[in-house]
Amino acid sequence: MAYVLGVIIQFSDGKKEVYIKARGKAISRAVDVAEIVRRRFITDIQIKDIQINTEERELEDKSKINVSTISIVLSKQ
Repeated sequence: MAYVLGVIIQFSDGKKEVYIKARGKAISRAVDVAEIVRRRFITDIQIKDIQINTEERELEDKSKINVSTISIVLSKQ
């Protein structure tokens, strides 16, 4: 709910767009935040854009792994 509150505060401060970004296992939380805000709190916002990507991250042992990312753009009319 802290992330939901953060999005709501940004919209109440006058922002027209809010970006929600996440990597890896947090992707489902980002989707939940966008849906909770849109369905329960601010019903006049829309999902403007969703982008998915993969980042290559280097671990401490210098090996590299791929991590999925998502960016959700919410906009208020």
